[in-house]
Amino acid sequence: MKSSVTKFCIYSLSSLFLLICSEIEAKRPNIVIVMTDDQGYGDLSCHGNPILKTPHLDQLHSESIRLTDYHVAPTCSPTRAAFITGRWTNRTGVWHTIMGRSMLRHNEVTIGKIFGDSGYHTGMFGKWHLGDNYPYRPEDRGFQEVLRHGGGGVGQTPDYWDNAYFDGSYFHNGKAVPVKGFCSDVYFDYAKRFIRKVKKSEKPFLVYLCTNAPHGPMHSPEKYSKPYLNQGVNVGNFLGMIANIDDNVGSMRAFLEDEGLAENTIFIFTTDNGTSSGANIHNNGMRGRKGSEYDGGHRVPFFLHWPKGGLNKGRDVDTITSYVDVVPTLIDYCKVKEPKNVKFDGVNIRSLIEGTAKNWPDRILITDSQRVRDPIKWRKSSVMTDQWRLVNGKELYDIKADPGQKKNIAQTKPKVIARLTKFYDDWWEEIVPTFGQPTAIYLGADAPLANPVTLTCHDWIADGSTPWNQRHIRNAEKKPSNTGFWAVDIKSAGDYTVELRRWPKEADKAITAELEAGADVPGVKPFRAAVGKPFAAIKAHLKLGGKELTLPVKKTDKGIFFHIKLKKGRDELWAKFTDASGTAMGAFYAYVTKHDLGGKKSEGIQ
Repeated sequence: MKSSVTKFCIYSLSSLFLLICSEIEAKRPNIVIVMTDDQGYGDLSCHGNPILKTPHLDQLHSESIRLTDYHVAPTCSPTRAAFITGRWTNRTGVWHTIMGRSMLRHNEVTIGKIFGDSGYHTGMFGKWHLGDNYPYRPEDRGFQEVLRHGGGGVGQTPDYWDNAYFDGSYFHNGKAVPVKGFCSDVYFDYAKRFIRKVKKSEKPFLVYLCTNAPHGPMHSPEKYSKPYLNQGVNVGNFLGMIANIDDNVGSMRAFLEDEGLAENTIFIFTTDNGTSSGANIHNNGMRGRKGSEYDGGHRVPFFLHWPKGGLNKGRDVDTITSYVDVVPTLIDYCKVKEPKNVKFDGVNIRSLIEGTAKNWPDRILITDSQRVRDPIKWRKSSVMTDQWRLVNGKELYDIKADPGQKKNIAQTKPKVIARLTKFYDDWWEEIVPTFGQPTAIYLGADAPLANPVTLTCHDWIADGSTPWNQRHIRNAEKKPSNTGFWAVDIKSAGDYTVELRRWPKEADKAITAELEAGADVPGVKPFRAAVGKPFAAIKAHLKLGGKELTLPVKKTDKGIFFHIKLKKGRDELWAKFTDASGTAMGAFYAYVTKHDLGGKKSEGIQ
């Protein structure tokens, strides 16, 4: 009898414990983060744009806490790296958008991992741009559900071949799947599917939804671009993409309301850098645009809405804040565990958001644009406080008196210059050792969908730009930047096959073949609309593992296969084709397979 009573008590206590845990889970807010690409502070009608209409974002703005002096990096990948880790982007290995410098270092801990480890369902949809191979993909970084395109945009080199902004193929949990519709619509749709799937769970969810729109090439559904085409095809489609995003934000908010989720969902809208195409219409009085060290390059919108948390009355926070502040702040709001052995570069800005901050320090922040192979001190940099902007270590602007950064007053403020310079020098000295640890793509890793590995020239390390979009592949440009090497990290010794291709497997064409132009879509000419020029290759060359190997190329060959034994460790993989004159063109695609990896069969294309 005692045994039965004891069992009943234990069962009851266990049930009570689970009930309490469920209640705790239920009280934690959901999170939906929408980040758009190349949309600047002035590309919103609520920020004074005289042409563009964004009624749904204007409504969100009116019901949100607005960070009005919020700064990111001036370009795509660097912003994303810092935003999801809470750490300076240059520290994370991400300071460029190509050349192997857009892959988030494997030991960095993302918001997906942090929230997933604390019981959240985590989903990532749209633009990732932090690595397309293991261990850099979102599914390797804590995101449990993923739908993404390859590289930095639809139609870029790592993306599925011949993708344009309509009816493409995207990587769903690592495998390419065909989709119907305009890209932004697809991402929002898959995010809603994910939310529907997990909403009945006692666990909250985190959605990281990043559109590649309004990044070029400029394509928009015609009903959205039509009102703006008097601005020209480029700007008209740029504004059309934003109008489409506006509708999608409105639809997502209505969806959350209908599902009974809006009250306890933290909804964030932000962008990744300054405007690429809207500055001539309205730039909110700022100097610079995407890529610039001036405020127009990196001061962007940030709206936060959370009814249950009392954050649904429109209010501005004018204190300077940064992308590195987002993760530590959400950790506090959502009561999740901080990752061990991670030191955030950002701070918890909850008191600023709630208007309770007292004695907030005169904080110094840094942003820069390092679109080079290796970072350069002071390159396109801004050292910032609430009042000051020290640009490139030489120009000083009082941003309160001179928001357009027109009057350089460096000669009159030596003490300010000295303070900001010392902060930058100390910051640089701290992070510069990490530059010697560039990321490398893993070969022979024993992980899901990690073998074979698809390498694309987007990640070549080269002098100058690399062929980062599919038009470059079609054009077959023969120039120094059309050869380069992949930094690789061979995780297990053994037998490998390296297949070199000029066209990707999806194209199914011979190395020497010409390729017909692809179909148009609304807007400008898509990357695929260029004819693929032939290249009369007669030899294929591979340099790897201390060996330099050459094989003949026949006119009918689609790929050339090299079989090679490799030792464990870091290496450089060089691959190219040459014609009868010896002219070289890089092998734009390489497929590397490790044989007998733990007795497992190789998996298909990721």
